Amino acid sequence: MKLISVDIAVLTARNVSEGVSRINAHKIPLPNSLINPLNEAPELCLIIDDRPKSGLNKDGAKKKIQNDNIPISKIIKLSKLKTDYRPFEAKRKLCDSYDMFFADKRVVPLLPKMLGRQFFKKKKIPVTLDLKHHNWKEQIDRACGSAMLYLRSGTCSVVKVGRISMSREEIGKNVMAAINGIADIVPRKWGGVRSFHLKLLDSLALPVYQAVPDLKMNIDGGPKEEENEKGLVAVEEEKAKRGES
Repeated sequence: MKLISVDIAVLTARNVSEGVSRINAHKIPLPNSLINPLNEAPELCLIIDDRPKSGLNKDGAKKKIQNDNIPISKIIKLSKLKTDYRPFEAKRKLCDSYDMFFADKRVVPLLPKMLGRQFFKKKKIPVTLDLKHHNWKEQIDRACGSAMLYLRSGTCSVVKVGRISMSREEIGKNVMAAINGIADIVPRKWGGVRSFHLKLLDSLALPVYQAVPDLKMNIDGGPKEEENEKGLVAVEEEKAKRGES
C-alpha cells in the first residue's frame, strides 16, 4: 500500500545551521503515525552492512526479522547497492518502490553518493538504525511513528506531518506535535524559529506562525529629524549659490 505524505511543516530558522548532517534525522513523535505497520501494509526496505567486519549477512538479518515479526519487505546488502543500483534509473526505481527506508548506521555515511539526489529530493533518506543492538523492532516502530527533521545547512527544513487520508483532527494533532517538537530541537528553541508554514506537495504555503521581526526602534527621534531638516536646508542654500534649481 503506497502512502503519500502531503502535509508539510516548513521551518525557517533565524540562523544558518553549520556542520549539520543531511542524513541523520531528529525523530519527533507524532500522535498519529504516518506509517502504521499493524493496520496497513507499508513497503519498508532495510539496507544492511554485509562487509566482513560487520558480523551480519542477509540470512542472519532475514532470520532476525522473521523471529521478531518486523515488517520489513526488502533487505538490500551494501554490496548489492554498489553494483545493482549504480545506474540512475535503478536508483529512481528503488526510491519509488518503497514507502520508507532504513539503514545500518555503519553504512549511512556512504549512502548519499550511492543513492543519489532522488532520495533527498523525495525525502526518502534512509532512517539510521543501530543493528548492533537487538531492539530492531523497537527502533523501526519508533521511526514509523515519528516525523523526521533533517536540519539542513540552509535556513529552511521540511518535515512530513500527515497524509491526505487522515482526518482534520489527526492532521491538526500531528501539526501541533511537530511544531512543538521542532521548537524543542532547534538552537535557541522558539528564539531560533522565524516561521512555520503548512502546505500540500503542490500547494501554496499557509503561514501558521511568524516571529515578530527584530526591529531596533529609536523612540527619541526629534533631534535627528531637526538635524536632517537643517542638513536639507543647507543643501538647498548651497544649490542656490551655484545657480542650481
